[in-house]
Amino acid sequence: MDAKELIARRVACEIRPGMLVNLGIGLPSLVANYVPASMGVFFQAENGVIGLGARPPEGMEDPHLTDAGGSFVSAVPGAASIDSAMSFGLIRGGHLDMTVLGGLQVDELGHLANWKVPGRMVPGMGGAMDLVTGAARVVVAMQHSAKGESKLVTRCTLPLTARRRIDLVVTDLAVIEPTAEGLVLRERAPGVSIAQIEDATEARLILLAEVPEMPVT
Repeated sequence: MDAKELIARRVACEIRPGMLVNLGIGLPSLVANYVPASMGVFFQAENGVIGLGARPPEGMEDPHLTDAGGSFVSAVPGAASIDSAMSFGLIRGGHLDMTVLGGLQVDELGHLANWKVPGRMVPGMGGAMDLVTGAARVVVAMQHSAKGESKLVTRCTLPLTARRRIDLVVTDLAVIEPTAEGLVLRERAPGVSIAQIEDATEARLILLAEVPEMPVT
């Protein structure tokens, strides 16, 4: 499997039956492909859909059914369409069990930067700030490095999404838990050594006596 599929499959292991889960655009949206329908999980998009399914087959797209990034999605039985005010009320009211978001940087304090790159035009901040602040659990799904630079850094140099410490980072190399003491290396990707992870990480990692390989669905 490729890096994105590995990350999505590992994030899917964090989801429990009956959860209400927000999936961010891009890589996080792939997580829905690896959660069995029998688990009764409802995926939410901040543009007003509860009950997102996987991307429909080519030719079966409905132009009125998209996620917050405008990508085509399907809807599971029992799905609902709500307005943006209700959608953000769910987010800001603390009703989401989990959000899965992409990331540009995560630092040793557990801060996430994922909404703006200085010098580049962005159409808006979207719902990222609300999601990081309001969801019960925040999981970041991202590749470990970009253009040879680690995305796990000592301190974020990009604008922070929120000052809340996120709960978990899943990359193509590792599963890392931000804690009050720092970033704890919890799991290694299959075939990846601790030395390889350390070499690819700018931030200081806290190493446990045993670091198992990550499970994937």
